[in-house]
Amino acid sequence: MASFHPSPSKKLRLLLYVLAAPLLAWAQAYPSKPIRMIVPFPAGGPADIFGRGLAQGMSSELGQPVIIENIGGVGGVLGVDRALKSAPDGYTLGFNSGSTLSIAPYSFAKLPYDVKKDAALITLVVRVPEVLAVHPSLPVATLAELVEHAKRNPGKVNFGSAGGGSITHLAGELLKSEAKIDLVHVPYKGAAPAVNDLVGGQVQMGIFDVPVLLGHIRSGKLKALAVTSATRAPTLSDVPTTAEANYPNVTSDNWYGLLVPAATPADIQKRLNSAAVAALKSPAVTEQFAKVGGLASPGTPQDYAAFLAKEQEKWSRVVNAIGFKEQNQ
Repeated sequence: MASFHPSPSKKLRLLLYVLAAPLLAWAQAYPSKPIRMIVPFPAGGPADIFGRGLAQGMSSELGQPVIIENIGGVGGVLGVDRALKSAPDGYTLGFNSGSTLSIAPYSFAKLPYDVKKDAALITLVVRVPEVLAVHPSLPVATLAELVEHAKRNPGKVNFGSAGGGSITHLAGELLKSEAKIDLVHVPYKGAAPAVNDLVGGQVQMGIFDVPVLLGHIRSGKLKALAVTSATRAPTLSDVPTTAEANYPNVTSDNWYGLLVPAATPADIQKRLNSAAVAALKSPAVTEQFAKVGGLASPGTPQDYAAFLAKEQEKWSRVVNAIGFKEQNQ
């Protein structure tokens, strides 16, 4: 019986097939286990609200649980850094705030990640208007009255933020610069603890996403003075914009997006984009976001990159104009 001796070229092809087969099977099977989504702020804040909504929608699309892990600190930078330094296998996603990608690269003395080199953008997730609110103990009813009060009491009005270098912080710095008033910044490890102290009167004012303040405003625990957007927020239609209050440059719409480590395989990035976009277009998620003032904003990675470039241009100008530089906390 004649023996079979494959040619060297056939041996090479056979070897490559044997080596590649497990990788092909792994890629085709994705996802084969639960996925972790890191939200870089504590539970209960706006990032957590929108992150959980997206996770639930993506779970249905991917056929695997998408589990939220809250890692707060350093204005959201800590959680994003953890996500970007995770294994690039599609099983750890990062739910980023706008500040971690568009402000932190310019406002932090040292950032542990490079947005351009370390992050693969999946999609913009949601855009959210912000509102300037004060504790009822502060004797003001309008933005103009707040400015006058702060001028009469320099250094005695404090404002809370989700952390140094966050949009909630820079919005306050922008107001200080535009109105020429002295406000004291009090940073927290996320919007939720900052708002808790605002409601409790430990801080007197803050500029936060509408969803996290809406219930407190409606209940009378906080007073809304102005929406920091170009147009009024549908859920707070009686609250004027900062432009209407003669501060057109004090704008700070917030937003959130989805990213993974840059080395994540392209086919997995594509699968994640498809699942996220489908989730964000579903009535369940869009209606859930809209109820708390968020506009679901799905798109391609290229759409996200173009949007981010504009945001970086805007906030880098603000950071430079006010001369702010945050030391890592």
